[in-house]
Amino acid sequence: MTTPHRHFKDAIYEQFARVGKAVSAPKRLELLDLLSQSPRTVEALAEQAAISVANASQHLQVLRAARLVEADKKGLFVEYRLADAEVGRFFLSLRGLAKARLAEINQVTREYFEERGAMEAVGGDDLLRRVRAGELTVLDVRPPEEYRAGHIPGALSIPLGELKARLKELPKAREVVAYCRGPYCVMALEAVAFLRKKGFKAHRMEQGVNDWRARGWRVESEEVSP
Repeated sequence: MTTPHRHFKDAIYEQFARVGKAVSAPKRLELLDLLSQSPRTVEALAEQAAISVANASQHLQVLRAARLVEADKKGLFVEYRLADAEVGRFFLSLRGLAKARLAEINQVTREYFEERGAMEAVGGDDLLRRVRAGELTVLDVRPPEEYRAGHIPGALSIPLGELKARLKELPKAREVVAYCRGPYCVMALEAVAFLRKKGFKAHRMEQGVNDWRARGWRVESEEVSP
């Protein structure tokens, strides 16, 4: 016979499991990562995650059912966002735990960057000191909507796809540190490789805006026009 105590415990852990089930698919984790940068439509998320709109919509419905994301109607489109900042912190904690416990993550990451001759990333603490001293140019190579939603103070926004055309905006005499969405984002890697070919002294920063915010450091944002 099930006791009230056992019924209570089963009910509580069932609710905990809802969150676990919601984040059990790799693509749903990627969608959370993208939404931690800025709100997006289903279509934009599908394109970024390289899946169909129908597939993205299904994943988002699962995340919404677990109260991890919310949706708003924006004209003809539905825009998704994280339910609150706690979800972003949860994602960072999950990422950190996985990295600490699973050697495969470091192995896959190391192999990927080594195959491309990737340069060592600049640490966040070192970057903060040098930014405050005005010693370098901080380059945000994410899409404009992500920059507007939140960026490192003083960072210059030049999306990766525009870097070649806007190269003159970067003073060549100053060292450049590029960043994107975090340690597993490759846009900064591509930007630094391009800048070095053009004669810039450039480095990649591993930390993204969410990592910066998690350390308690200030993040700037801009009003997005309706």
